[in-house]
Amino acid sequence: MAYAANDMSPEAVAERTKPVGSVYTAADLEGIVDTATVGSSSEPAAPRSGDAVFTAACAACHTTGAAGAPIKGDAAAWEARIAKGRDTLLDHALNGFNAMPPRGACGNCSDEEIASAVDYMIDAI
Repeated sequence: MAYAANDMSPEAVAERTKPVGSVYTAADLEGIVDTATVGSSSEPAAPRSGDAVFTAACAACHTTGAAGAPIKGDAAAWEARIAKGRDTLLDHALNGFNAMPPRGACGNCSDEEIASAVDYMIDAI
């Protein structure tokens, strides 16, 4: 439906401001799906590997050097950082350091997954 941006009729305003999506709760789905099993499992999901976390969350900066990030595999760039110890590197990865945001901006990464990514980068040296 085409409309002019300056059309202030109630219909035109409603068309321009209508929601773009919907949210459903488990109560909305009762009788449609088995809500007791949606999103659950008898076993917890296994943590992602350091390689998988690196690829998904860290590679954007640590393969390009964006914002001064040391490039994975660049021994000279990592030497002084590694000398501070793994615990310091992990603390920086979890809490942020300089331009790197906390958790490397991976909000859905567990501490264990962040640690695996740190180990993955250290092992690349």
